[in-house]
Amino acid sequence: MKESYVELVNIRRMVFAEIARIAYNDIDLNELEKIPYKIIPGEVAKYRENIFRERAIIEERLRLTMGLDARHLSEFTRVTDGIEEVNVDEMMFIPPLVNVITFACEACPERAFVVTDNCRKCLAHPCTYVCPVNAVSISKDRAIIDKEKCIKCGKCKEACPYSAIVEYHRPCAQVCGVNAIESDELGRAKINEEKCVSCGRCITQCPFGAIADKSQIFQLIKALKSKDNVYAIIAPSFIGQFGVLASPMQIFEGIKKLGFKDVVEVSLGADITTLREAREFLEKVPNENPFMGTSCCNSWTMMVEKMFPEQYKYISDSASPMVETAKYIKKKDPDAIITFIGPCISKKLEALRDDVKDYVHFVITFEELMGMFVAKDIELSEIEIDEEIQYASSLGRGYAVAGGVAEAVKETARLLEPSREIKIESASNLHDCVKLMKLAKAGLKDGYLLEGMACPNGCIGGPGTLASYNRVKKAVAEFKKQSDYATPLENEKISEDLKR
Repeated sequence: MKESYVELVNIRRMVFAEIARIAYNDIDLNELEKIPYKIIPGEVAKYRENIFRERAIIEERLRLTMGLDARHLSEFTRVTDGIEEVNVDEMMFIPPLVNVITFACEACPERAFVVTDNCRKCLAHPCTYVCPVNAVSISKDRAIIDKEKCIKCGKCKEACPYSAIVEYHRPCAQVCGVNAIESDELGRAKINEEKCVSCGRCITQCPFGAIADKSQIFQLIKALKSKDNVYAIIAPSFIGQFGVLASPMQIFEGIKKLGFKDVVEVSLGADITTLREAREFLEKVPNENPFMGTSCCNSWTMMVEKMFPEQYKYISDSASPMVETAKYIKKKDPDAIITFIGPCISKKLEALRDDVKDYVHFVITFEELMGMFVAKDIELSEIEIDEEIQYASSLGRGYAVAGGVAEAVKETARLLEPSREIKIESASNLHDCVKLMKLAKAGLKDGYLLEGMACPNGCIGGPGTLASYNRVKKAVAEFKKQSDYATPLENEKISEDLKR
């Protein structure tokens, strides 16, 4: 999607950059009303049927990026209404996180079978004979499917010798692994908050850009300007996100130029999580628990809690790498204000948990970080610095890619207890995560370590990424080789007590 939905990606990034400029330059927030005219200039519509709708959608994106709710078409509300509530230098969250911009939603059919121009109105017309409800008929030009009669069995599609009948789904609903996308009274997409696990897949898949999450970028920048102890912790998937010419150290230095006191690899926290989960697995499986699920993907753990509540207790008690990295910094600087930067929007909800909120104070994505770089005119590849980053082991850096978490835990557990045979299985989208948990619930994964990732290919396929996962996967593999430590047990930054 990152490469093919170019126009949508550019609009989203322009909005992030404009909000960052307002925050950095202390611009009057009433200027928000002018930004849609800057992003969509002129009088001729470029993307939709009229320029007024285009600008209305930009206004909603601006509000969501500020952390405000999207507006309703039935009510008069200014772009700036409620702005003082979010004009603060600390995390501000007004639920829900993921929002449908109703101005932008095209009310796509949820699922349908359609006859295309491939139809040759053949003599045999098998489509009509196989339909169990007589929903298919032959007209002057082609076969016709009566949508009122159609039961969506797909038999007509299978029978057509010309592949003239296609099945299509609402993109946001098709990609949602927990069936959280529903329809409102006008047929527009609506998110069922009881089911949603905020993975963000619907955001990346909607070709109309009608779904977006709320941001903390404005409040974070205000904190960077008012406080001198704001740290950044960056997810393992940061490698390759900011172009092939930007080295890891240039990225770290660029983040510091934004106002952060220091930057730490979350791969360090991944090493700590690996050690904790390896010991937890060795101690509890199978004596206490039939299997154990990893804890690093918040959408995976939310899915298990909502859909498999009886099995939720088998998800690891260990803190996620984000939290472990924040705790590492807090030991050195108890007053630290910590920002997680990564590919994931679900981490914005994880940071609100009672056991996390004292450690992680802001969460932004790589896309939002890029908006900050643009606002400050920072070109990463031009930064002169010649240092290496050595916070984490090769296994910890591998957390970015699907299968990397389970492999790290398995390898570390094998070193701790060589006689144990450890079986692992991974799933890297919510559809497959649900299937995996159904098998586990049925007792077919007893003795296993299960890794669940909500995004395809793991964190490198997250909704807040900037680059294709194929390119990033190669970059991560190369960065793993540059580590001085092969496993967490060799990492000199981790206390000996934890290694024993």
